[in-house]
Formats: sequence, C-alpha cells, structure tokens
Amino acid sequence: MCGIAGWIDWQRDLSKQQSVLEGMRSTLVNRGPDASGIWVSTCAGLVHRRLIVIDPAGGEQPMVRKRGNHTYVLTYNGELYNTDELREQLQAKGYAFEGHSDTEVLLLSYMEWGSKCVEYFNGIYAFGIWDETEQCLFLARDRMGVKPLFYTRQGDALIFGSELKALLAHPQVEPLIDREGLAEIFLMGPARTPGCGVFHGIYELRPGYWLTYRRSGMQVQKYWSLDSRTHRDNMERTKEQVRTLVQDAIKRQLVADVPVCTCLSGGLDSSAISAVARNVYQEKGLGPLHTFSIDYLDNDRYFKPSAFQPNSDAPWVQRVADYLGTQHHDIRIDTPQLMEALKTAVLARDLPGMADVDASLYLFCHEIKKDATVALSGECADEVFGGYPWYYRDEMLNTPGFPWSRATRERAELLTTWTPGDAMAYVNQRYSDTVAETPKLQGESKKEARMREMIYLNLTWFMTTLLDRKDRMSMAAGLEVRVPFCDHRIVEYMWNVPWDMKYYNRREKGLLRTALEGILPHDVIWRKKSPYPKTHNPNYYQGTKALLQEVLNDKNSPLLQLINVQAVQEMLDTDGAGFGKPWFGQLMASAQIFAYLVQVDIWLRAYKVRMM
Repeated sequence: MCGIAGWIDWQRDLSKQQSVLEGMRSTLVNRGPDASGIWVSTCAGLVHRRLIVIDPAGGEQPMVRKRGNHTYVLTYNGELYNTDELREQLQAKGYAFEGHSDTEVLLLSYMEWGSKCVEYFNGIYAFGIWDETEQCLFLARDRMGVKPLFYTRQGDALIFGSELKALLAHPQVEPLIDREGLAEIFLMGPARTPGCGVFHGIYELRPGYWLTYRRSGMQVQKYWSLDSRTHRDNMERTKEQVRTLVQDAIKRQLVADVPVCTCLSGGLDSSAISAVARNVYQEKGLGPLHTFSIDYLDNDRYFKPSAFQPNSDAPWVQRVADYLGTQHHDIRIDTPQLMEALKTAVLARDLPGMADVDASLYLFCHEIKKDATVALSGECADEVFGGYPWYYRDEMLNTPGFPWSRATRERAELLTTWTPGDAMAYVNQRYSDTVAETPKLQGESKKEARMREMIYLNLTWFMTTLLDRKDRMSMAAGLEVRVPFCDHRIVEYMWNVPWDMKYYNRREKGLLRTALEGILPHDVIWRKKSPYPKTHNPNYYQGTKALLQEVLNDKNSPLLQLINVQAVQEMLDTDGAGFGKPWFGQLMASAQIFAYLVQVDIWLRAYKVRMM
C-alpha cells in the first residue's frame, strides 16, 4: 500500500511549487516508508509514497506512460487481485509491459478503457491519473471503500490525498470546523457521514465513485451499486457459491513479493482465512504460515463473560494455531502503552477514533510489521453475512436509527453547540437518507426489505468506520492489511441471499459457518461470535478518567469551549453511570467515552482546529 496526493491548479505554475508538493508528500511517510516520487507540470503535481509489496523495480511511482500524443501519469494506493487476467486482456490488445506490477496494469487499463477501467478491477484502490494532453484528472476509489481518498476545491484548484493530513499540509487548506463538522465529531463519531471530510470544504470520495476535474469543471459519478434481485440458488448451491467465493478471495489476496501473514482471533472469520492461507502455503511449499493475535496483560484476571463477549480469545487462538500448525505470535499490550498510543491513534486517523480499540490496533500492527509487510484480516464478514446482534434481535432490528449508536440525546447533553432536539434531527436525517437510498426489490416481504435496509446501513456506515480504522492504524505502522471478506463479488452475491439462509441454524453468520464446514474443526466453526478484544483492566478505566479530569482542569483546553463542562464533570464523578448507553457499538463504554473526549482535545490542539 502507499500514500498518494496531488494538486491541480489552472492559475498557478505548479512547476514552481515543488516545496508545497514535498510538504504534502512528507505527511504520508508512514503509509509508504520504502520509496517516494514527485511528478509535476505547469498545471498538475502528483506525489507518491510507496510501501513495496509487488515488483520493487517496476512499480515506481508516479508512473508515466505514453500512448500516441498522450502522456498519462498515475499515483496509486492499493492492490489489484485480478492483475494476471487484466494483463492477458491488455496484451491481447497489443500492450507491452515493462514490469509485473499491478500499478502498470492499472495505468494501462485506464489508457485502454478510460473511466470504465474501474469496472474491470477486483481489488482495493484509490488513485489519481493525470492526462497531460487532455488536461484532465481522473480519481477513483474502490467499491467498498477499503482505501481512503479525500479532496477539496480551493478556487480553481483541486487538492487530493490519501489522508486529511496531506490536504491540510497545503497552504490553501485550513483546519476549519463548522457546526456540521462538530456534529460529525460529537454526534456521529467515530463514524462519519459518507462523503464527509469533517473539516470545512473537505470531502471524501465515496466508495464506488470516480471524479474527473477539467478546466470546464468537476464531475463526480457513481460507477458501482448493489443490484437487488430475487435469489434463485437453493441452499446447497448457495453454500457452494459462498465457499468458492470466499476461498478464491483469500487465495487471490495472498499474492505478494514480501512476507504475508494473517491476523488470528480464533473466531470464524480469521480462522477461515488462516486455514485457506495455510493450505496454499503447503501446496506451494512456502514454509509455515505466520499468524498473529492480540491480547492484553492481565486480561485473564479481569475478563468477565457477557452476552456480547461470551469468552476470551486466547484458548481459541491456541486451538486454531495448533490445528493449522502455524508459526504463531501472541502480542500482548499493557495499559500504559494503550494510554500513550491514544495520541498516536488520533494523528494516524486525523480525527478522534475508537479510543483503545484504535490504539491497540496500531500497537498490534506495529508488532506485526517486524515480521511481515502484508496481513490478511477478517473484517467485513459480520456486515456481509449477518454477525451483529442488531441483525437478529427484533428490538434492535425494528427500532429506527443506527443500532450501534443509540446515545444521541446523551451525547448532545454533553455539548453546548447542539440541543438534544437538533441533535436527534441531525442524526435521524442521516439515517433516513441512507434508508432511502437502499436498493429496493419490488414485491419483497416487509421483513426482507427491512433486512436489506439494515445490511445497507452496516455496509455504508459501520463497515466503513471499521475499514477506516484498519487502514489508518495499519498504514501508520507501514503494514498493508487486506480484507478478503470485502471482495465485491462476495458482497454482491450475499446482498440478495434471503435472511433465512444467512441465519441458517438460527445462528449469526449461519450460512458462512455451514459453507466452511470441513475447513476448520466443528467447535471453531460454530464458536459464538466474539468482538475485537479490548482491555478489561480497571487501570485503563482509572487512567482515562484521570486524563479527562486533567483536560477539564486545564483552562486552556480547546475542548472546554465545546462541551457542557458541568455535565462532563458529573459523568466523571458518577463513573459514567449517568450516560447510560455505549458511545458507539458495544466496545465504547465509560472508559472509552472518557478516552474519546480526551482524543477530541488532542485533535483540537494537534491540528490547531478553528471554529467557523
């Protein structure tokens, strides 16, 4: 993976602005620690930071290729998993290749098919291509939004980058926040409204969209969407299709010229990925597969089972690692590390995030990076196959609103800028907008129609939040993480599978479980879902409480201008009891609420955020 950025400007001679481009590029060093490049002409400047995964010599960027009188320049972040098939198609059309990188395949695909090239891709990507002859920029983002891409218009200029920090490094882009931006932080966060960049005037290109920018203006176009239709396959055929699609996605994503590993929690998703990867390693004689798990010091002392987190991962991790014969690495994080990494996580994400869930993931990725450059992870299976309780608990499914964020009123009561009524209206509008754009199927039952809405909400909000977290924390450590369950072919197929099939055996992800039987032991296949592990050490709670108290005691804290200090102090004094509901999902409760507010304070200071 890599970091990309660029600047198109019709009024300035950008060949004299190289120092600005270098400043933007320098913010992305962690995303691409291995190499860098700049290409600049009068109206366009593209920059790149590279994490070398495939074809060290032949994949240098920005990549320049010519065809006729056209000069094309590419800056690209991502991986194509159907590179070989595309190369064969392009060779049949007369194209010659100088290397074996997917970068060259992507650029030549654009040269052949133009904006329709994205319809041919299977992969994760965010890229910009400048046509010097046509004076046109083409930006595109993968269908599921695995790779990030932000942009802003500043007069006649368009500025883009992998991360917000790259845009903010440009002298024309200011760290301004308006009332809507505050709502995104305090009412929606750590989620974001699709397409929202939080900072005033900054946007994120939505998943499955492309953008062109010419002298005549800007065009944003959706190139992919889910198609609702009747599912014709019976149960056996559906199981076969799921098994085939999942195994193919995992195998495709093992391709690399650098060490590859898997993240292993002992749950269904990561264990399945590890099992398929182990089989490929055995077939190709590649030696033992390296697997990595995360836990926390003293969690065995403090862990208490709950309906949401019924058991700890450690015994299951060992069970699967032993069964597969992997070379396993058990990473353990201590509470002081988590506290220290809260700031690192904010700087990696450019926004407040999921507190210790972000911080621990960064620390985990940092340790993995010592042994591998690419990791495969099990994100997205829960959204696609129905793993969350709000899919099958009627009281959660049938209550309007985002099921992972029910504390809007409580959040608003901590603020001075939003009344509870206005806050509810803002959040409800975002929810209603998403429900309204859900692809419908005429004649479908009320139950199935509601399931589509819930799945669409998860794909466009909850999943993208987790992908955002995974990208920032892993790339901050210079680690590329791939997510096989996010393969768009899996998502497209599962979109139309009826809920009764998905909920086979009345179990969360029941269809996926039965489709993968034989790949893993029966008890692993049917182990009850357990979420990403968090610390249960009371020292973390006490530590975050103390940090937030320090913020409240600091008269210079920018956070104090935005919050109802008395209400937050009361929340602290009552150990969060007055808040009543989790901040986000089930992992962000009282300690994480404290940590989130601390992260907001860190963010306001570090980015010198100004209110409009």
